[in-house]
Amino acid sequence: MHLAKVIGTIWATRKVETLEGAKMQIVQPLTPALQPLGDPIVAVDTIGAGQGEVVYYVTAREATIPYPRDLAPIDASIVGIVDRVDHFMSSERTK
Repeated sequence: MHLAKVIGTIWATRKVETLEGAKMQIVQPLTPALQPLGDPIVAVDTIGAGQGEVVYYVTAREATIPYPRDLAPIDASIVGIVDRVDHFMSSERTK
């Protein structure tokens, strides 16, 4: 799983039939310290995340699992909203 921040929504009037009704969000991947990491991606929102929320998402084959339709062309899915991140540096873990 990966962390990201929801930075926008995609509205599409025409979609592949298996994505009808799907909400698509633009998310900015984040490091464990909540810093931007790479370029934004599009993820299908399976949980109802909102603008500005920190979420976690899955990619690859696992991205289709939370979506209720079979054979949907999904590369990333939002599967949770993050309430809190406790991030410790590796040197702190050994103390």
